[in-house]
Amino acid sequence: MPATDYLIMNAAKYPDDIALVEVNPAIRDERGKTWRDYELVEAPPSQRYRREITWRAFNDQANRFAHLLIDAGVKRDTKVAILLMNCLEWLPIYFGVLKAGAVAVPLNYRYTADEIKYCLELADAEVLVFGPEFIGRVEQIAYRIPQVGNLYFVGEDCPTFAHSYNRRVAHFAAEEPDVVINDDDNAAIYFSSGTTGFPKAILHNHRSLLQAGLCEQHHHGQTRDDCFLCIPPLYHTGAKIHWFGSLVSGSKGVILRGVRPDWILQTVSEEHCTLVWLLVPWAQDILDAIDDKKVDLDNYRLDQWRLMHIGAQPVPPSLVRRWKKQFPHHDYDNNYGLSEGMGPGSIHLGVENFEHLDTNGVPGWGWEAEIRREDGSVIEPGSEDVGELCLRGNCVMVEYYNNPEATAESLRDGWLYTGDVAKIDKDGFITLVDRAKDVIITGGENLYPVQIETFIRKHEAVKDVAVIGVADERLGEIACAIIELKDGRTCTEAEMEDFCLDMPRYKRPRKYIFATVPRNATGKIDKPALREQYGAAQLVAQETSN
Repeated sequence: MPATDYLIMNAAKYPDDIALVEVNPAIRDERGKTWRDYELVEAPPSQRYRREITWRAFNDQANRFAHLLIDAGVKRDTKVAILLMNCLEWLPIYFGVLKAGAVAVPLNYRYTADEIKYCLELADAEVLVFGPEFIGRVEQIAYRIPQVGNLYFVGEDCPTFAHSYNRRVAHFAAEEPDVVINDDDNAAIYFSSGTTGFPKAILHNHRSLLQAGLCEQHHHGQTRDDCFLCIPPLYHTGAKIHWFGSLVSGSKGVILRGVRPDWILQTVSEEHCTLVWLLVPWAQDILDAIDDKKVDLDNYRLDQWRLMHIGAQPVPPSLVRRWKKQFPHHDYDNNYGLSEGMGPGSIHLGVENFEHLDTNGVPGWGWEAEIRREDGSVIEPGSEDVGELCLRGNCVMVEYYNNPEATAESLRDGWLYTGDVAKIDKDGFITLVDRAKDVIITGGENLYPVQIETFIRKHEAVKDVAVIGVADERLGEIACAIIELKDGRTCTEAEMEDFCLDMPRYKRPRKYIFATVPRNATGKIDKPALREQYGAAQLVAQETSN
């Protein structure tokens, strides 16, 4: 059963219920009005604080776009790329692609023009749907991507090199397209985050898509009465699959365009959100804003908020304990996943396992997990050994599209080799130690940056930290900590050295740099950028200048 069937069922069961809401607080702040005042004013979609659609309208829009694509010559398995900021049109366009029997190819909105071109070519995309934020980038490559026969622009003032999605889609019928979709049909191509080099194209089928949504609904128990606040980018599997829990349960989802603490809290309050997925920096920003009295919780209605969950990166247990002190009635869950496994849920803590907060959790609903040594042997629970996390389940990718070598390396005998280093305790709880590619080998010892980062984050002045390996003539590599301090706080290298004395000597960073820690749109630390900026040559130059 494809996920599109859930959209059809929701449109039939709950035609007039709200399916999706888009909230853009910057509009309200700019105009100095509440959304209720501003909605009385006629304005184009891009200038409205709040927009909404019902389940019937959602399904109708998806059907119209499917018919538009079919009329334009799109056939089964044609690749249709989507380059949009989060907006109300995003999911209807995505489902329109699926309903046409085509393959959706979401693109990272941070890609440069050349990266967009690279991904379009890698995925064999023949159609590109893009929004106003990308006119300049798409125009740079529009005449260098001949395989992309149709470009559709979502918004007002369509550029001359594209077709207007808004005008064209309105001319097509809202009836269901005559396309049969099976579980084994290709559904979507997602791109790896690119934190270790050029992104790879990850192909998933319809079974994977739906099973991931069922897994999400099973883990977090969404019902018709829930409301999910979606903040991260929809091009990524994480945000979209968390929303799929709303699709399965027929409940409202809210797309928030912005990450300011007051915007998040106000949207939770106004839209009566019950589930919120945050990235680590956003959760920390909310707590800091409360501590600094930049927001007052008494100004918001938050009683209905029942679950805060985090994923996409290692979560400091100290942050979660701090959150629970501020919001003691919130359930908490931590989700581990990867795009090759259709996003979150392959390992999850579970709201009932808060006492195991220092771990990532157990295999998720429908998942199996093993930790294997380099020789392929399985590490038993309770062992002190670490190994590679391997996963098996219905959400595992079909392949790395157009990359059989990488596919053969990651998919072996039905198991997905994740490239993540992990250990398992005697109770079966798994802890992700680090990415295999990020392990630092110093003087023959393996250092796992996440462990060092977790320790340094305990310092009260630290907002964020990233540990990377840099070349060293004697030890091969040394650990370098890039530390971002909280606003108004200070810390010296000598103070940090004293703080780290409680770590084993070989684990202590040999160099400290106080600077901003860059993260990508999915919350992961951009370590390639840090390695490029603070490589061995850069460190030598700094030491010489000192």
